[in-house]
Amino acid sequence: MAGLIGKKVGMTRIFNDDGVQVPVTVIEAGPCPVVMVRSDDADGYTAVQVGFGAQKAKRANKAEVGHAVKAGLEAAPQLMREFTPDNGEVYEVGQELTVALFEAGDRIRITGRSKGKGFQGVVKRYGFAGRPASHGHSMSRTPGSMGPGTDPSRVIKGKKLPGRMGGARTTIRNLQVVRVDGERNLLFVKGGVPGARNSYLLISK
Repeated sequence: MAGLIGKKVGMTRIFNDDGVQVPVTVIEAGPCPVVMVRSDDADGYTAVQVGFGAQKAKRANKAEVGHAVKAGLEAAPQLMREFTPDNGEVYEVGQELTVALFEAGDRIRITGRSKGKGFQGVVKRYGFAGRPASHGHSMSRTPGSMGPGTDPSRVIKGKKLPGRMGGARTTIRNLQVVRVDGERNLLFVKGGVPGARNSYLLISK
């Protein structure tokens, strides 16, 4: 099925029918108009391009405005992404996709950009234990041995070392939809999802 583009609102908790509190992430999902439908004959692959939000007229270039006009939209979308539909599903340009695609209890997949942590050492980046902190030395958080010496006389590719952490495209699968609010276009998803508040997310089954 085609998915939705959403924006992370934040986290809260709700109580289920048994009175047990459930931590949830609130996502403003859609409505997402279908901007373009790609086919094997014309494009070499099958996909549905959907949009989210609306750009200010002065910020959209002519190509974006023309693309939106073809789809019958008043303004160019803030963000556009493509989803692969299931076999047999038919979508039309201008069709609006909403949170009605999902129901409470559904298992979904969410993709976003994780929070950037900057340049970090191996203890924070990979969970290295570090060395004993007592007996006066300054190497408690260093990575330790770099590997073989004389042969091959180099650091092996893939060695876990300090570097940039976070800020990467991240997908979490099998997340559970706890509640769907069709009036406010909100999805309540159990647990956390990648990204900071107000970051964009791709939601699909």
